[in-house]
Amino acid sequence: MTSARDILIQFETESDAPAIEKVTSAAFMNAEHTDHNEQFIVRALREANQLSISLVAEDKVTNTVVGHVAISPVKISTGGSLLIERALTALQSHNTAGCVVLGNPKYYTRFGFKTVLSLQLAGVPPEYFMTLTWHEPTPTGMVSYHKAFEAKT
Repeated sequence: MTSARDILIQFETESDAPAIEKVTSAAFMNAEHTDHNEQFIVRALREANQLSISLVAEDKVTNTVVGHVAISPVKISTGGSLLIERALTALQSHNTAGCVVLGNPKYYTRFGFKTVLSLQLAGVPPEYFMTLTWHEPTPTGMVSYHKAFEAKT
């Protein structure tokens, strides 16, 4: 089993794209509330130059990508917490107001994400759409994603 000290967190490179698609597809294979197109969304966001932060967790022993986060709804079991913490820190350093995530509340609440009923994503059960803000007030309204989130291939 890979330990945290065997994981290298770094910004994605062009050559990481195929491994990112594979690990993203595997992460969502059995997930509920998904169209199972997350790997296509990440690709479309990358191609549209819309990935603000994209980090990979690489196993230092095997030199393989074992996790990925792009401030997107990606569930990662190995190195995931470290990836998300680093990505949130990077987001803060870019002077953003906060971050939204669509995912499992049991996982994302550990990072401070909360369901805010006044901030919604259409068609999504409110408990799966959460926000983390760096300062008050918390935004309100309907969230819309970049058109890359409609990617099907």
